[in-house]
Amino acid sequence: MKLKVYADRMSQPSRAIIIFCKVNGIEFDEVLIILAKRQQLSPEFKEINPLGKVPSIVDGRFKLFESHAILIYLASAFPSVADHWYPNDVSKRAKIHSVLDWHHTNLRPGAAGYVMNTVLAPFLGRSLDSKAAAEAEKILTKSLSTLETFWLKGNAKFLLGSNQPSVADLSLVCELMQLQVLDEKDRLRLFSPYKKVEEWIENTRKATQPHFDVVHKTLYGAKDKFDKQRKMSKPGLQSKM
Repeated sequence: MKLKVYADRMSQPSRAIIIFCKVNGIEFDEVLIILAKRQQLSPEFKEINPLGKVPSIVDGRFKLFESHAILIYLASAFPSVADHWYPNDVSKRAKIHSVLDWHHTNLRPGAAGYVMNTVLAPFLGRSLDSKAAAEAEKILTKSLSTLETFWLKGNAKFLLGSNQPSVADLSLVCELMQLQVLDEKDRLRLFSPYKKVEEWIENTRKATQPHFDVVHKTLYGAKDKFDKQRKMSKPGLQSKM
């Protein structure tokens, strides 16, 4: 049976899984689970993932959820995957795990929390929370600084001093790509102090083309939508129309 990937391309971990499969020639059927319609909470989907989250996969009789676990499984189970994504060297694998563990308690709550509480909340039936946004921004800023000064070592293109991307690069870059939906001034304010981070994002994008941009089309479309809404809400605009 062909691998099934249950995902919503507005979900940053979902995008990482889909890009990884496409880059590595892993055949799969993508099953759309629309988060905005709360389809992840349906009884049918909870038979796949009782926790009601995407992404999730089904490979034959094997079911798995949590994006980092999925990336590691795919890199280990499919022979088409190049070694640099999840090396056979145990010490290198351990270093990748250290980045992935750090991601879940630092970059992810910072980036996801900030975007949720400044842009996305109303579209998911929630209220914007300026206090939560301010707390998330502190975590995000600290995480970007750690990326810049610690995880991106020397002149290497990718995390941990590597010249080729790993599953950690793809996961973390997809996390940061959600910041595209912010107002451009806000996004530049957050990123401008971190030139190495910006270069690393672009390096990862180039290493996974054309799939990176194709999979992110949904996010780019959302960015355009939010930009139009922000322009419409500017004072005085209506009187000029």
